[in-house]
Amino acid sequence: MAKSDKAERRAAVDQIRRQQQRADKRQGLIIIGVCAVIALGIVGVTAVPPVLSWWDERQYADKELSEIGAPASACQPIVTKKAGASGEAAHVDPGTPVPYEDAPPAFGNHENLPEQMEGKFYDEDDRPNVEKLVHNLEHGYTILWYDESIADDDDQISMLRAIADKLGSTTDLRDKFKIAPWTSDDGKAFPDDQHVAFTHWAAESKEDGDAAGQSYGVWQYCSEVSGEGLEDFMTAYDYTNSPEPNGG
Repeated sequence: MAKSDKAERRAAVDQIRRQQQRADKRQGLIIIGVCAVIALGIVGVTAVPPVLSWWDERQYADKELSEIGAPASACQPIVTKKAGASGEAAHVDPGTPVPYEDAPPAFGNHENLPEQMEGKFYDEDDRPNVEKLVHNLEHGYTILWYDESIADDDDQISMLRAIADKLGSTTDLRDKFKIAPWTSDDGKAFPDDQHVAFTHWAAESKEDGDAAGQSYGVWQYCSEVSGEGLEDFMTAYDYTNSPEPNGG
């Protein structure tokens, strides 16, 4: 074979190789671009709910707690129930279910350690065990429980998050407060047409003639989120009125 033929063939092969390399590079860039678009889409979908939530909550930034949500008239009268002598409730190991009679509970046996004060708002995915939160009640916390209809209402959830921010201190014991979901898996439903419940474990009742040393569960149910109702409840039953107010 003549040298010129070999050179021409080699040149043709080199040209084909270069074309293939350029095609491979273009394909690689297309794949990278598609992956980047998909990644940005995933990030965008993930980021949208927190951004929208933050935007919704801005409307409450300059409002007082009592101005968030419905007026106190959305809440039923406070009810109390004898809980036994202070210190009578027993501790259970974490994960041990306690069959509470009330929905939600305001007192009773509970896990041996309470939840830290830092968490103010919980959803179904990150809520501590109910038994753990009952220990918080013993230490003077007020818990606002919301049912599944509230959980499905973005406006109501924005109000709850705003309330959690208003009571967000982790050093002021007057802000011993948590917001937690109550689901059908936890127990029976709230009373008809009531979707929010405030609970507190009081060392003293406000009722005349109640025995000294007798602790009480305290409940108030509301048809919707009411910052005014919550403020009135926490004023009537603050953290000092509890079996162990100096606990965490």
